[in-house]
Amino acid sequence: MTECRSHYVSKERRQRLDWPIDKDFTILSIDGGGIKGIFPAALLAQVEQQLLKGQSVAKYFDLITGTSTGGIIALGLANNLTSTDMLSMYMERGQEIFPAKSDSWLGWIKNKKASVFNNFLYRYNHEPLNTLLNEVLGYRILRDSHSRLCIPSFEGKFSEVYIFKTPHHPDYHLDAAEKLTTVARATSAAPTFFQPFKAGQFTFVDGGVWANNPVMLGIVDTLACFNVPPERIRVLSIGCGDSPYYVHDEKHMSGGKWQWREVIFAAMHLQSQNVLGQAELLIGPENLLRISPPLQDVPIKLDDWQRARIELPAVAEKQYQDRIEYLQQNIFKTQAERPIFYR
Repeated sequence: MTECRSHYVSKERRQRLDWPIDKDFTILSIDGGGIKGIFPAALLAQVEQQLLKGQSVAKYFDLITGTSTGGIIALGLANNLTSTDMLSMYMERGQEIFPAKSDSWLGWIKNKKASVFNNFLYRYNHEPLNTLLNEVLGYRILRDSHSRLCIPSFEGKFSEVYIFKTPHHPDYHLDAAEKLTTVARATSAAPTFFQPFKAGQFTFVDGGVWANNPVMLGIVDTLACFNVPPERIRVLSIGCGDSPYYVHDEKHMSGGKWQWREVIFAAMHLQSQNVLGQAELLIGPENLLRISPPLQDVPIKLDDWQRARIELPAVAEKQYQDRIEYLQQNIFKTQAERPIFYR
């Protein structure tokens, strides 16, 4: 492949594959959120331990989509790891990726210095993440997955959206042999935290810059690939904690680059709000369950491993208990069949 990805993508309408008329199509969608991926992992681990007798939640979904940290969880679930496995990885190894800041006076000086340099350089070395992904995902490729996958990234060399897909439709042939570790790095290369990820001729940036909540990727892919009535689609959408973005007086009065430096968070929040509305219009609000941590006075930062591991598992347990009836009756009632992969 020597040109942009869109050059190789068919412009014709896909021939939709048959789907049993009386069978629901279930989708798991997991947002991006850095180390706050502890929340979706902990929530799904509760389901496995309380409802499924230790079985992986992946067995109950016909398609899984995830962005950034959600993409890493999706890749793990589709390749024989349980949510409990993924939660252990975040809880026990998260500090390797996002090292904790020192509380000493010397550490305070180093932290201030690092904060200044972060205005010009990425914050974290990507090698610990590389090492962890290699250990967890190994040398497997997308075609080895046991679930259909849609994992978004942004390709910066040609300035295009980029969605890695398992070959669950005859038209999907570009990504079948892509290494899982490549997909994981491509979807999670968060700006300012890590360098963009180079793979072959492509330069990848975190999928969260355009699809932090990937729920519509899963729904649109389902409707494009299969003869599934929209009302037969069931979606479990899990967030990592939405943070509203408010336009305060200083933005109104000054309005310079410094005041708007974190506008990306507004884009992420509004993108999530928008796609959830679109999803409900397409499949009906009764067919979509959205679970996310409640708003906090002081939101947990994407790289705050210490707060995330202490606070989020208990929040996930509470959210699970509040939704257990819906989960039992609408999501985890029938196992999905093993997908057919082409080519």
